This record gives sequence, C-alpha cells and structure tokens, in this order.
Amino acid sequence: MAHASGKYADFEGLRERAVALRRAGLSRRQIRDRLQIDNNDLLNRLLEGRPPPEWTKRPNAKDDLRARARELRLQGWTYDRIQAELGCSKSSISLWVRDLPKPERQKRTREEASAIGKRGWEATLRRREDERRHTKASARQAIGDLSEREVFLAGVVLYWAEGAKDKPYSRRERLHFINSDPNVIRLFLRWLDVLGVERERLRFRVNIHESADVADAEAFWAALVGVEPSALQRATLKKHNPRTSRKNTAEAYRGCLAIYVTKSADLYRRMEGAWYGIVLGANPAT
Repeated sequence: MAHASGKYADFEGLRERAVALRRAGLSRRQIRDRLQIDNNDLLNRLLEGRPPPEWTKRPNAKDDLRARARELRLQGWTYDRIQAELGCSKSSISLWVRDLPKPERQKRTREEASAIGKRGWEATLRRREDERRHTKASARQAIGDLSEREVFLAGVVLYWAEGAKDKPYSRRERLHFINSDPNVIRLFLRWLDVLGVERERLRFRVNIHESADVADAEAFWAALVGVEPSALQRATLKKHNPRTSRKNTAEAYRGCLAIYVTKSADLYRRMEGAWYGIVLGANPAT
C-alpha cells in the first residue's frame, strides 16, 4: 500500500514516533501538533491499534444515572422526586423510564416539596462541580511540559498584560511586575530564568493594606521567591479608607508582590518587540 509522499514519505519512521508519543500518554491533538501532521487519515493509520490514554476518556456518568432513575421509578417515584434526587433534567428521565409503569400520584406537603427542591439543587451543584473539576483536570493534563520557547512566549504575553510598560510621554524601559497570584509570580520568575536574569538582579517589595498582617505576608512572599524576609525592600502600605467595602480581608490575603529587575532596559525592549511579533504572527494577513 502506498503511503503519503513529501514530508510524510518516511511512514514507518513517522509511525514509530507517533506510537512512542502515544505510549507516553499524549492525546491525538498533541501527537498531531508535535509531528506537524495535518492529515487525519494519516494520523489514523499511524495510531492504528493503539488505544487512547485513560485521561482522554470521558466517563459516561449518564449510564449510572439512567440505571438509578429506572430503579427509583420502579419504586414509585415521580419525575419530580427523581429529578431532585439525581439532579438531571425531566426530559432525560422521561426518555429513560417511559417504558415503565406510571406510579400513583400522591400529594405532598409544602415541607416535602421544599425538601425535594433543596435536594435537587444540591445534586445539581455537585454535578456542576464534578464537571468543572473534570474539565480543568483534562485541560491541565493536555498541556504537558513547555519548551523554553513556549515559556518565553507565555511570559511575554503575561508581562504585556500585567507588567509596567513604557510610554512615549514617560520613558520607563525596565521590567517591573506586580501581582497577587503566587502562580503568576512563579511563571514570571521562570520567564526571567529563560531570559538568563540572575536572581541577584531582582528586587522585591510587598504592597499591602496597612490593616493586614504585613510580617506574615512578607514571610510568605519571601519563601515563595527563595529569599529571606530581610532581603525584601520596605513594604508599601495602602492607607485604610473606612468608606471602602474591602473584599480582601480573609486570612489568605497577603497583598501583592512587586518585582523589579535592575539594568533591564534591553530586556524590556526585547519583551516589547516580541509582543508585537506575537501579534503579527497571530494575524499574518493584517
């Protein structure tokens, strides 16, 4: 059988690489992107006989719901009670149990109706939360390890969205970044590593409301970036405004961490140039 020509001429070699990636747990989309394959028929032949990894398989939770719905219907439950118990739609219940005998209709008190509605809403919330967790977990696993180029591009986008930027009327060509999310700070530091910035060139300062536990916040951020609290610059305190209804008053509130990179004019220019390169690369026709 003849295989595709051109960049796919070495079919067996390509198949070996595809199978190796499959064994490593990659999805079809990841394998396609890694091998730069734009032909689905070819991808099917390359992965023939190779089952997908478990994380790409979505569980069919409705099978269990259907069985439970039929069980409850046989016990004489109404659609409303089944919906309240399982958190699924009446249309689905009707489809699942329409061949079963209809139970006798019984009147229920206001308290019973309220309890049924409450259980139904709680079941719906649980189902939604399960769907959220599954979607997030699948998306997280689909990313895999990032190359240094990918980290560089992600860092450029992150900085352009969150970092301080140079203006024609105020030249500030230096890397200055501030954020309250520890994961964002970790990604920014990883980006600086890719750029080859030594940690000795970094200056850290906590920005926080004056009513918060400043010492605790400084200890947290210092541990995150790997320095002693004494190495931080003096914290910037935000004055309390009694007319403001603050939401960030929980124990987890630790303010923001500002990171300054010394001697970073050239790095700033590289960042800005790369940002416009990303814009042009994403919109090549413009």
